[in-house]
Amino acid sequence: MKWLIVKTRPVARRVAQKEIGLFFASPVAWLFLGSFAAVCLFVFFWGSSFFARNIADVRPLFQWMPILLIFLCSALTMRMWSEERRTGTLEHVLIQPSALWRFVFGKFRSCLCLLLLALISTVPLPVTVALIADLDWGPVLAGYLASFMLGALYIAVGLFVSSRTDNPIVSMIASVILCGLMFLSGSGVFTDFFSTSTAETLRHFGTGSRFSSITRGVIDIRDLFFYISVTFAFLALNVYTLEREGWARLASTPRQRHWRAGIVLVIANLILANMWIEKLPIPRLDVTEGKLYSISQPSRELLRQLHEPLLIRGYFSGRTHPMLAPLEPQLRDLIREYEAAGIGNVRVEFTDPSLHPEQEREANERYGILPTPFQVADRYQSALVNAYFNVLVQYGSEHVTLSFSDLIEVRTSTSGAAEVLLRNPEFDITRAIRDVLYNYRSGGDLFTGIDNPVELIGYVSDSAQLPPQLQAYKNSIEAQLQRAEDASDGKFSYRLIDPEAQGATVARQIYDQWGFTPMRTAEEADHEFYFYLTLADEHQVVQLPTGTFNPGEFRQALDSGLKRYARSFNRTIALATPAIDPQLREHGLGGPSFANLERALARDHRIVLEDLTDGEISPEADIVVVTAPKQLGQQAIFALDQFLMRGGTIIIATSGLTVERNNGGLQLRDWSSGLEEWLAHNGIHVQRQLIMDRQQSKFPAPVRRGSGDYQFNDVRIIDYPFFIDVRRDAIARHAISGSLPQVTMAWMSPVDVERRDNRRVSKVLWSSDRAWLGDGANLMPRSNSDGELQPWQRPAGQARASFDLGITVQGRFDSFFATPPVSHNGENLVARSPESARVVIFPSNDFLSDQVLTAQVHASGTQYLGPLELISNTIDWALQEELLLNIRSRGHFNRTLPSMERQAQFSLEVFNYAAALTWLGLLALWHKLRQHRQRRRYTRELGL
Repeated sequence: MKWLIVKTRPVARRVAQKEIGLFFASPVAWLFLGSFAAVCLFVFFWGSSFFARNIADVRPLFQWMPILLIFLCSALTMRMWSEERRTGTLEHVLIQPSALWRFVFGKFRSCLCLLLLALISTVPLPVTVALIADLDWGPVLAGYLASFMLGALYIAVGLFVSSRTDNPIVSMIASVILCGLMFLSGSGVFTDFFSTSTAETLRHFGTGSRFSSITRGVIDIRDLFFYISVTFAFLALNVYTLEREGWARLASTPRQRHWRAGIVLVIANLILANMWIEKLPIPRLDVTEGKLYSISQPSRELLRQLHEPLLIRGYFSGRTHPMLAPLEPQLRDLIREYEAAGIGNVRVEFTDPSLHPEQEREANERYGILPTPFQVADRYQSALVNAYFNVLVQYGSEHVTLSFSDLIEVRTSTSGAAEVLLRNPEFDITRAIRDVLYNYRSGGDLFTGIDNPVELIGYVSDSAQLPPQLQAYKNSIEAQLQRAEDASDGKFSYRLIDPEAQGATVARQIYDQWGFTPMRTAEEADHEFYFYLTLADEHQVVQLPTGTFNPGEFRQALDSGLKRYARSFNRTIALATPAIDPQLREHGLGGPSFANLERALARDHRIVLEDLTDGEISPEADIVVVTAPKQLGQQAIFALDQFLMRGGTIIIATSGLTVERNNGGLQLRDWSSGLEEWLAHNGIHVQRQLIMDRQQSKFPAPVRRGSGDYQFNDVRIIDYPFFIDVRRDAIARHAISGSLPQVTMAWMSPVDVERRDNRRVSKVLWSSDRAWLGDGANLMPRSNSDGELQPWQRPAGQARASFDLGITVQGRFDSFFATPPVSHNGENLVARSPESARVVIFPSNDFLSDQVLTAQVHASGTQYLGPLELISNTIDWALQEELLLNIRSRGHFNRTLPSMERQAQFSLEVFNYAAALTWLGLLALWHKLRQHRQRRRYTRELGL
């Protein structure tokens, strides 16, 4: 009965079991699997410098996987059919009553099982990365899927080649060559010799290019269908090769003709099916955590607001720089996502201007799109190529163009080579769509972008109570307000209330809410009056600055105030940075500089470089960012105070200490901002100490070492406790920081905020609970007599604690200046702010400085600058730019590794090697026990 059960098992399963048993019966099998795991780990840790890359992903593993799989699959399949042919057992297979495809599928299945075991041996790698950092599992799972599909294709190729020869070595060499050609056909080594269109066609036939598309986290049905169809084609060729072995030579029977026609039709249909499916708008599955390669829900909601066709046109040259060529298909796929989400309202075009002179002339003259010169060089020649890499977004008569510099980000890898990536294309394209949509709707009309009605409420005394100059001012602005109301289509209204007409009720109310008290003029100190203007909707109230009561400046102030409620205009940021002498800046002296911050903010907003010493803030400013303020006087403090009192938001990065270079080292300097008393008045206290944390980032520190009688200054990448590595467990679920996977905060000071009535205090970032306070005297690492660096030690008696690194305060603030208010340099003082007023405090002068950002790039080897993302998110949150904030949070963030000592890194490497070998050892033990149980069972059945 047992014999009958075995005989009735499916042939494919019996063949697979037999091949697996034969494979593991030889020590060569374990050599193959062990070598594959060892090579993968070596490439991951040493070849790609995993810890030096400082990025929490397993991309280096899958970058080399297509090449490693060529050798592994060739080794697995080299003896499958060649051994049958060499030993003469192939004839026994050919005369079996079962169909030949069952034998082919059985051997294919056995090789797939071995491939799966080899891939499982590398699983400790992503598990280890996930344990030490925040790993996005989507690209990891997609990478394993791509590896399995690619390995299946290589196995099918290897089986076909093995069926054509009786020599396993020849089979392996031929398989490696054929699989290598399939891989190279779509790689840049081969496609760089052709134009962009030809190279794109070759990438469709390349196994490696489709592999890279899946491993980045985008599962496309077309890529999977390509792998399945090519695998099926080679398996069909394998069956056909075996079928031909039983044919008579020099004969042509109907059966032979049917087989030949059938195999030709199968391969032709598979080719046509791949060409047909490439043209279909099949959705892709984005498995990345943040859906990085598909448009987000905010972008889709924006597209639903379209009422006329939107044109997105890509200008891409046929011949471009080799590093840009792989990015063009990614950008094309993303643009097509907009077309699919637009439901007929989005039209997408791609053109090569060099091939269409009329379109090139239109692009140059009408849209200002010009080619970018690129230096293209190979081993034989060097040439200058003018290429287009631009995107046009047009809606009605409005258009926005995105140039090469808007779309591309250039980084420097750990090897020193340039790495070219797409910066954040969805953010750029969606922002362009928003701009053209709102500008077209408004047609220059401010009120079109206002969703909720806005009312101007003026608390103004009767004309008889006003000074003569204010009577004319009142009459003028009433006329301007009436014209604005008539043109607003119900979006704007105004009313003037005399606080003294209804007794003391209104006067008391506006004093309690905003601190509005009667004004006086210098000429008539005993004569009191009111003249306050506020804008309000259902969410917030802001006060309009009156300045010197000049009627010609009122409409500008009104429009600037209304822009805070509109979504049709770019917001204006007043950026105040310390003035530094250019000669001192070149030597890293005079204080921190913020050129990188300025460039980053200018990408998304309009920047006004504010000089606070004149006592005024630009009336166009929607938000004020103050970095490293230095010795601000009363005029500057008054400007900030009154901007806050009018319901504005102020972001301040300040501390009592700063760090600068000095004689090849680092020096701590006192840094008086002048805001200490104003911050203390508002309940914010920044201590004059520095926070040190065991959860630290790396820093290229200047280190002095001695050699004999000489002293040398070196730069070494060290773990630096003054660079606090803030991870997800120390980042609040806040709109400002919730999207950040990690951020490095440099040279931070402790900050305390008093909790008062009518205020909300929210923590954004904080250090780990292993932090302590240092006096900053030892900014440089110390070394012993042998030149080894000594770690920083926590002072005795000081307990470890967690410190706040970023805090928001929102609510009512009282003015720092004396009351009752009088005219201060021509501007009337406001004593109390509305509830919309906000202060965001980051206690450091340097965490946004060029010196720190450059050091982070140098130490991490990446261009991921968390502080810039943090400040951009803060501005978008303050300006209520939900669309930009939501899309920006989906930008590609490099998840960095936590700081680790070299001993810990070596331990992780040894752990991965041991885990892979242990897994293979357990598998070998299980196989031996299984064989032993089978022998004992067969012995009992035979009665021996």
